[in-house]
Amino acid sequence: MRKVLLCLLAFFAASAQAQFKQNDDDVKYATELLKPGTAVPDFKLRDRMGKWQTISKLAKGRYTVLDFWASWCPDCRKDIPNIQRLYGKFAPLGVQFVGVSFDDDAAKWKAAIEQYGIRYPQVSQLKRMRESEVASAYGVKWIPSMMLIDKEGKVMLSTVLSDKLEVKLTELMAKECPVTLKGTSERVTIDGGKGKLQGIIQKPVLAQGETCPMVMLCHGFGGKKDGPLFELIADSLMQHGIASIRFDFNGHGESEGEFVEMTVPNEIEDAIKVYEYVCDLRYVDGVAIVGHSQGGVVAAMTAGKLETDAFRAVALLAPAGVLRDDAIRGSFMGRFYEESPLDPPDYVDIGGGKRLGGDYIRTAFSLPIYETAAKYQGPALVVHGTGDRVVPYTYGERFHQQWPGSEMVLLDAYDHGFSQNIYRATNLVSEFLIKTLGGK
Repeated sequence: MRKVLLCLLAFFAASAQAQFKQNDDDVKYATELLKPGTAVPDFKLRDRMGKWQTISKLAKGRYTVLDFWASWCPDCRKDIPNIQRLYGKFAPLGVQFVGVSFDDDAAKWKAAIEQYGIRYPQVSQLKRMRESEVASAYGVKWIPSMMLIDKEGKVMLSTVLSDKLEVKLTELMAKECPVTLKGTSERVTIDGGKGKLQGIIQKPVLAQGETCPMVMLCHGFGGKKDGPLFELIADSLMQHGIASIRFDFNGHGESEGEFVEMTVPNEIEDAIKVYEYVCDLRYVDGVAIVGHSQGGVVAAMTAGKLETDAFRAVALLAPAGVLRDDAIRGSFMGRFYEESPLDPPDYVDIGGGKRLGGDYIRTAFSLPIYETAAKYQGPALVVHGTGDRVVPYTYGERFHQQWPGSEMVLLDAYDHGFSQNIYRATNLVSEFLIKTLGGK
């Protein structure tokens, strides 16, 4: 399942170029690493069994990741689980991983390999980084550092960020494992709370009389149904026998309604209308809901508002529980208004030709976000970035704390849109839903 899911994410890589808008440590720490297109120097190093190995022999004409690390390096130890995860995802697709250690104590080096269960080849000069000829030749001044090498032995990427490595590998593997999606895509119109809602249903291939789960995908404030975040999830789900519907809330995208009249309560009303619509489809045998940002608040509150067993699963991406606190503070997206939130202005100009209506502020002020969401007690996943400056991750943690048995994944330094590595966020949600809903 993981291989198929990875290939699906890779297949849509061109539409989801991850951009490192912040926390790009390469600017500081990767400046002397070998540049793309450079032929990598070969070295003769000992593996942990004491046998001589060369980098060229270990690569054997394959795409190869060189992982520079050391057991004495705290940042390396922190990054090992992520490198291990990437190895598990990409090694089955033919990517080689080679660890190059700057340990000078063989016993500690070998102990770390055993402790973390590292399975890919490990080699070392048994010299510290500053004394190592390998470090000098490759321009390694900071660890962990990683290099992706092509089949001809030339550098494709040099970085100190394993998430950036994952983005590159995902895009690279798009060419190596093309996937033909099996299913159909259908545009639908649904009566919402404030006019017609436009949506897209992606449905897997089903035999006569066969049923499948359905996942509702709720976009965030000012967003729309289209875009890589939800498209990647929808395509992965369809390939695993799960249908999905992504739709525009009122006043957004192709749906009817005025943006200035949009509120969280009437988006919840929209979500309930969509839920009722998909429940009436003969092939649907259960519903789950996913939401990003404000859509996460809508998803959580809709799950709490309906019957306790209405949804088989809930997944929240950077849920914007902060919106009530912002309303109380008299602010929105960094803009402050002088009027009391109890008596807000008719609208607040938020730029881009959009106006936030007074009703949005008024309803947000007393919105029972967590109180309503707490009524849902089924399977749940919350994914949030610790570098989110729009919605601090503690707001996501609160959902996790009030849902016993829920899962919480904090992505280190990720922003509100998961731009550091959108594939990581979508993969987490897809795998959770496939596991929980019993996908193929």
